[in-house]
Amino acid sequence: MSTLLSPFQFGSLTLKNRIVMSPMCQYSVTAKDGKPNDWHALHYGSRAAGGVGLIIMEMTGVKPDGRISDYDLGIWSDEHIEAFARIADTAHQFGAKIGVQLGHAGRKAQDAPVPVAPSPIAFDGEGYREPQAMTEDDIKRVIEAYAKGAQRAVKAGMDTVELHGAHGYLIHQFQSAYTNQRKDIYGEDRARFGVEVIQAVKAELPASMPLIFRISAQEYVTDGYDLAYAQTLCQAYAKGGVDLFDVSSGGEGPIGSAGRPGIQPGYQIPLAHGIKMATQKPVMAVGKMEDPYLAESTLGNGYADLIAIGRELLRDPYYALHAAQKLGDAIDAPKQYARAF
Repeated sequence: MSTLLSPFQFGSLTLKNRIVMSPMCQYSVTAKDGKPNDWHALHYGSRAAGGVGLIIMEMTGVKPDGRISDYDLGIWSDEHIEAFARIADTAHQFGAKIGVQLGHAGRKAQDAPVPVAPSPIAFDGEGYREPQAMTEDDIKRVIEAYAKGAQRAVKAGMDTVELHGAHGYLIHQFQSAYTNQRKDIYGEDRARFGVEVIQAVKAELPASMPLIFRISAQEYVTDGYDLAYAQTLCQAYAKGGVDLFDVSSGGEGPIGSAGRPGIQPGYQIPLAHGIKMATQKPVMAVGKMEDPYLAESTLGNGYADLIAIGRELLRDPYYALHAAQKLGDAIDAPKQYARAF
C-alpha cells in the first residue's frame, strides 16, 4: 500500500487515507442564512463517495458579519446544527471523516455593514471598505463566538475543527505587522488573539479531538513576514492547543518585494516541512499537490503527514480512487461503482 492511501490516526481522528479535501468556499447559501443546503450535501457527499479520507468544509462564519459574503456558510446559531449534521452523516456513510473550518473575515468581510479588524486598514482591492478597529470588548465577543461555533460543530457530529489563520482573514490580520498596528496587548503580542481563540475552541472539543490550524507560513507583501516568523507563531499556537497544522501562504495583500507565490507543483512543501520541524506536530501540505507521485514522495520523505487537495477535487470528485489506480493500490470504490474499476 502507498503511504498516500495508508491510514492516519491522531487522537480520535482515524482516517482511511491521507487525502484531505481542502476547504473551498462555495458561495451557495441562497437564503443568506448561513445554513448548508442541497448543494453542499451533494458537493461534500460526492467527495466522500469518491474516497477522500478527510473533508474540511469551507470557511464558516462564527458571526453573520464575519463571513466573506452573505452567500457563505455560518454557524452562529443553534439553528445551524441540524443542517451541518446532515452533511456529517452523509460523509460518515461513505467512510470519510469531516470537519468544519471556523473563520471570521475581518477586513475582508465584503457584505458586513461595518467590517472590523485589528486596525482600520482596508484590504487593497475593489469593493473593500475601511474596517473599524476592534475594541477589547469586541475581541472578547468574537473569541466567544469561535467557542460557540466549535461547540455547535461538535453537536453536529464533526470529527475535527479547523481554525482559519491564513489568507488574510481575521486571525491572520492579528498575527501580521502589515495589518495589526495596535498599541495594546494584542499589538505587543501579535500571536495573542490566535492563542486565545485556540484556547477557547479547544475547551469546547472532546479531549481526544484534534484541533487543526491553517496558517499562511509566508506573506508576499512588501516587508511581509517569512517562514521563521511563522514558525514562532506556530510554536505559540501549538502551546495553546493546536494539534495539526494546515500550511498555506499569502492572501494578505498585493504581491510585493517579499516575492511571488510559486507556480510549480508542491511549491509550499518547504513551508509545511518548516512548520513540522519547528513544532514537532503533524502537518498537511497543500498547493498543486494533485500528482499522486508528488504526494507520495512528500509523505515518504517525511515532509508532511497529510496531503490537502483543492481545485483538483473540484474538477474530479473521485480523485482518491484515481490516485489509488495510478499508484497501484486496492481501490475502495462504493459497491455501486466497483465494476468501473
